[in-house]
Amino acid sequence: MPFLAAAAESPTAIKTALATHDRALHVHDTWVRDPYIITGPDGFYYYTGTTQRPETIVTDETKTNTGLGPKSLVGWHVHVWRSADLTTWESLGTPYTLKDTVWYEKARATFDQNSPSEWRVWAPELHWLGTRWALIHTTPQPLAPKVGGTLVLSQGAELKGPWTSPLSTRIGKRHDPSLFHDTDGTWWMIWGATEIAPLKPDFSDYAGEPQHIGPSGESAKMGHEGCLIQRIEGRYVLFGTGWSTGQMRKGSYNLYYATADKITGPYGERKFVGRFLGHGTPFRDKAGRWWCTAFYNGNVPTLPSEGIVTRDLSADAQTINQPGLTLVPLDVRLAGGDVVIRAKDPRYRTPGPDEVQKFSQ
Repeated sequence: MPFLAAAAESPTAIKTALATHDRALHVHDTWVRDPYIITGPDGFYYYTGTTQRPETIVTDETKTNTGLGPKSLVGWHVHVWRSADLTTWESLGTPYTLKDTVWYEKARATFDQNSPSEWRVWAPELHWLGTRWALIHTTPQPLAPKVGGTLVLSQGAELKGPWTSPLSTRIGKRHDPSLFHDTDGTWWMIWGATEIAPLKPDFSDYAGEPQHIGPSGESAKMGHEGCLIQRIEGRYVLFGTGWSTGQMRKGSYNLYYATADKITGPYGERKFVGRFLGHGTPFRDKAGRWWCTAFYNGNVPTLPSEGIVTRDLSADAQTINQPGLTLVPLDVRLAGGDVVIRAKDPRYRTPGPDEVQKFSQ
């Protein structure tokens, strides 16, 4: 029987679930990986992520495309939506494509030698700099394996081109690059799992050498991708993504975290945020409630939620998330002098039996 991808919940159901903040909800059914949400200067939520080529016809087959390998439908455009309430989403189109980057100018021959169907933009993030936007992402094809990062800035407050690249090709090879604005005004770049480096105020170069950071203890690695840093309750919180089994595309794709007093560490042990939340973005809504974005990442159709807490998923890459954007409520609080972060929905809150790390909290 073919897999039929479910549509997003109704606006009424979404509004009710947002208010109760106790269960996951499917709010947008356009295909996405690595969903990222930020609140803009106008009070709107801005949403982007890895998306398919704009010309892709929506079918059940395209909705359940993994986005990986030779059959990937991932494109080279950055799609952006915005919403005032996380319920109704307005498309802003594709304000940026790979043709807007410095790489298209500096490595034009490489682009011309590869079909646009093979060009890729992965894991874009938007950051508000105070007067303009920064957009950062991975550029795996057609530039891999030599380079892999792109950082561009808008001219002004409008989220549109022309885009400038003050860091130019000096950004180098950066997998899943992210940005973090520290309390002293410094902007940091985060990539891999995990390297960090400060940026000059004008984003023209790095202001220091890269440093490796990561959790301490028995599991001294965040994962392998999707790392970002946030400042929560006075602590630096490093988030990272990995598979529950520690093996690529085996088990569930999960989100973890570690905390520190300084951005450079030392960080504490790796802790568990939630199952099926890998490469999600924790964010606060306008009421101060915490959520995490989630998406479909599996080799098999979406699993039913019944009995998922005790189900071993180690045989393959598996998830309960539907294709599109899912929001999962988070419990974020101080306890014992440290930040505690955990999914509230029981289906996401509990590590599965396939989790190789044993968590104390």
